[in-house]
This record gives sequence, structure tokens and C-alpha cells, in this order.
Amino acid sequence: MNESSIRSLGLKVVVAASNDENHPPENMIDGNANTFWMSTGMFPQEFIIRFAEMTNVSSVTLDSYNVKHLKVEKNTSENASHFEFVEEKELKLTEGQLQTNSISLGGSNATHLRFIITSGYDHFVAVHKIDAAASSLVV
Repeated sequence: MNESSIRSLGLKVVVAASNDENHPPENMIDGNANTFWMSTGMFPQEFIIRFAEMTNVSSVTLDSYNVKHLKVEKNTSENASHFEFVEEKELKLTEGQLQTNSISLGGSNATHLRFIITSGYDHFVAVHKIDAAASSLVV
């Protein structure tokens, strides 16, 4: 098992509650902190990412803007259903700059991770980048 960045693990965004054509969900995983996914208002907002294979995730790092409260859930099946709670975090407001937060997932095995933004500091929130400390479980 090699420690990898989330982009090298075949990551895809498979669900997003909002979709703005100028700021699509795929921007969260393109590795560029200047691009982003933006909500279209209202809470909760959520998105689900899928790994190419079962993956052990020790933590995720999220670069975001105006996110106040975030929950992370995991799934270990082939389809994105029946999620289990893993962690939640209250993020601090950072006026005029990105919020960078590392969230420990304690070595959770997952095929999918669901991120639920339950509240924000404004009507609209943005996620610029997701990365992870993760290891593929397939040899």
C-alpha cells in the first residue's frame, strides 16, 4: 500500500447537489486552487466522491470558502448508498482567504466519501480543492 494523493487514486465526483456551469463539481479535484465548485444557495449542500477502488483514507484536506459546518460520511459498496458517519467539523470564517482544514478520518476504508455542508457563513459556499492522505487497498 502506497500513500497517494487523492488525484492519483482515480477520483471522480459522482454527485453534487448544485451545478453551476461556470464552476462545476470537477473543479474540486482538478488540483488547481484557483478553480472551484460553487453552491447555488440553500443548505444542506452535498457532494460525493468515488475512488477507483477500495481505499484507506486517513485524512482529507479541504480548501473552501464560507463553509461553516461540514459532515463527512463513508461508503464501502460499489454504489453510493448506505453511508456511515465518520467525522464533522465546524470551520472558522477566514475573511478574504481560503479555509484550509484537515479532517481526520482515522484510516477509514471507503469507496465513496460524502461531504455534507450543513451551513455556511453566506448563502453561497465554494470548495476549491480536495486532497487526501490515502492508500489503495488493492495489491
